[in-house]
Amino acid sequence: MSPKQSSTGAYYLRYKASSENHACAIARDWRHCYHLLMKKPSLALFLAVLATACTLSACSPKFDWRDYRSPDAQFTALFPGKPAVLTREIDLDGKKVSLTMTASEIDGSTFAIGSAVLDSATQAQAALPAMQTALLKNINGTARSEKSASAASSTAAGMHQRSSLSIEASGTQQGQPVLLVGRFVAQDKHIFQIIILGEEHKLSRDTIDTFMDSVKLE
Repeated sequence: MSPKQSSTGAYYLRYKASSENHACAIARDWRHCYHLLMKKPSLALFLAVLATACTLSACSPKFDWRDYRSPDAQFTALFPGKPAVLTREIDLDGKKVSLTMTASEIDGSTFAIGSAVLDSATQAQAALPAMQTALLKNINGTARSEKSASAASSTAAGMHQRSSLSIEASGTQQGQPVLLVGRFVAQDKHIFQIIILGEEHKLSRDTIDTFMDSVKLE
């Protein structure tokens, strides 16, 4: 084997070992996240674990807007980076709910859409303030603005009810001031939460509007 070939082979072995060590580190962190979720299935912890998942999946620090359609076709949206998806059972105001969160974390800011199906439209309506309260509590937040809306429609399948709560709030996370922008929607038995959470100086109004306005619920 020539010196050049030997050098190339040594480089490959070092690269392979480094890649394997990186993969093992990611696996360990995923197992740690899983055990945390099993220990305390709260909404706040679920979001924290999902942010960790985004970091592990090497989300770019630059905004790279891309179209995303949920696998069950419940929504479409523009995410500023490749999103991660996790589904876990959480405690939502005393009720166990299987919530699927799709999120992208960019430069410390989280862009996320959560969805779940409850037993009835009545339960879905009641879940909206519970989700809002849980997120505000997570950041010790104070609402700057709030608004609500509701509408009914009729199709061949019957009557449909849709309600929403929207909020902007300021709070703190890990000692840093943060901004929470959220919209919580009940659509028949389905619930959705569309949120942005991050340091305010890193979130321009254009960025907020691009994400929030892109979300289309099916």
